[in-house]
Amino acid sequence: MQQKGEMELMLRGYGLTTAEFLYHMPDHPTILQSFLWQHYDTAPDFPALYRFIDFWNETLDGPLHSVTYTHRKLISPSEWRSVAGELVLH
Repeated sequence: MQQKGEMELMLRGYGLTTAEFLYHMPDHPTILQSFLWQHYDTAPDFPALYRFIDFWNETLDGPLHSVTYTHRKLISPSEWRSVAGELVLH
């Protein structure tokens, strides 16, 4: 996907996905470390989140313990209205 403005992504149905990754540190496997990740993504498939999890598993050394995520649509097409007029008081 090419870079698009945040407003355009929100109008196309994207929402902000925030994920917390708990992973085992490579040198100390009994210690868990936390990593926060945010990206605009579409629910319920979450392609960007799954691409990042695949990247993590293939590239990084710390094995994942768990992933917790939340998704919020900030605006939807039905909430956006174009205003064609202006009302001036005084």
